[in-house]
Amino acid sequence: MTSSFEVVLPRSATPRFPLRCVFCGKPGPEDTQRFRGFVIRWWSVVLVLLVSLIGLWQPCAVDAQACRPCRDRYGKQSLLRPLGLVVVLVPALIGIAAWLGDTAAKVAALARQLMASLAMPSVYASADAPLPPGPEWIDTQWRQAELRVAAAQGPVLLVLDEVQKVRGWSEVVKRLWDERVAAGPDIRLLILGSSSLLLQAGLSESMSGRFFLHRCPHWSFPECREAFGWTLDQWVYFGGYPGAAEYVGDVDRWKQYVTDSVIETVLARDVLQLQRVAKPALLRHLFLLAAAYPAQILSFNKMLGQLQDAGNTTTLSHYLTLLETAFLVTGLALFARGHVRRRGSSPKLVLWNNALVSALGAPSFEEALALPGWWGRLVENAVAAHLLNGLPPAAFAVSYWRSDRHEVDFIVERGSALWAVEVKSGRGEKVSGVHAFRRQYPESRALVVGGEGMPVSTFFATPPGVLFGA
Repeated sequence: MTSSFEVVLPRSATPRFPLRCVFCGKPGPEDTQRFRGFVIRWWSVVLVLLVSLIGLWQPCAVDAQACRPCRDRYGKQSLLRPLGLVVVLVPALIGIAAWLGDTAAKVAALARQLMASLAMPSVYASADAPLPPGPEWIDTQWRQAELRVAAAQGPVLLVLDEVQKVRGWSEVVKRLWDERVAAGPDIRLLILGSSSLLLQAGLSESMSGRFFLHRCPHWSFPECREAFGWTLDQWVYFGGYPGAAEYVGDVDRWKQYVTDSVIETVLARDVLQLQRVAKPALLRHLFLLAAAYPAQILSFNKMLGQLQDAGNTTTLSHYLTLLETAFLVTGLALFARGHVRRRGSSPKLVLWNNALVSALGAPSFEEALALPGWWGRLVENAVAAHLLNGLPPAAFAVSYWRSDRHEVDFIVERGSALWAVEVKSGRGEKVSGVHAFRRQYPESRALVVGGEGMPVSTFFATPPGVLFGA
């Protein structure tokens, strides 16, 4: 067996090799092969193509004994190796850039559409840079907006995109906004961010009473139908993530995209980095458990039995709240007049986007359509997600109701007004509780989705605020 050793020599030393080929070991080789040493500098990541082609070699070389066939074969390989590196790395870098910039690009496009539709002049700036700018960046953009106000003699829209990347942004914006309110120029400020938790953290710390939050929910069925030509069945299965739409023809790639680009990114960047989570593995397992039981009532005790190192019900309830703040999973409470019973009830697990269900080991699109039980769960979860995404939480509350054998899928509450929402999705194992609920709450109204009630396509095509009189 041939042994190899690493020998470090001074640069001035001339190494000597045995009289045999360094490649095949054949004695008495008729030629030599020059080997060059090189070091990849830290900035070679930026110049990856240059590194691939010329190697950024340092002037260090040795000549070793080699037979002519081995030398020629090595020469061809050394020419093809950089080309193969380019072929592999270039698509990978393009894909990573598209993955990281997908959400931010869509938010920026939305802001530019708004700027184009307004009559007032506007100033747009983005903090999405390899090295995030400092707080002085906001002062600079604000000064540019002040100059535009002076030139236009009227209001100016200032758009700060990806502002959560600026260190201490909320304190700077608070100071400038308070100065503007006192005696400053008429600047209308729009703050954008692709990380909801990072943005909300800054707003809650320094901007209390100074902002109005515009939520950008998951894409609805009409939006996906118009943008991608999807059918209702496609939207129910693939959900409303526009960045994943191009991969629906390849379900495996689509699942990988949603898992890597959406789920892992939100869990790792938004939840685990911003919140104190003593058991990160438990939080991930809780999310996976919710994805396996969409639109199902699952007691905390049952969760404890299925999760390892689950701790207690208080920990699970807290982690479920964290997942809700990231718009991933919500545990709907049991409806009751008063909140004492709600707090201790078993949650009904609802995921805010059906893509989160279908991407995590669920059946394929064709298989799901052929499974009435599973497809019914997807439809019911999509109904709940439609309500959560479309109804403002300050005005509406969404819950469920169950008494003995009777169950109502969802209860929509607005003040004293009640709606009992029943989903007819093809599952026949449950007993509808609409009549029982209305006997107990005669002032309530009923809405049946599917079956002989409102067509499912009509329900998903109608904003929930219109359905429930927002």
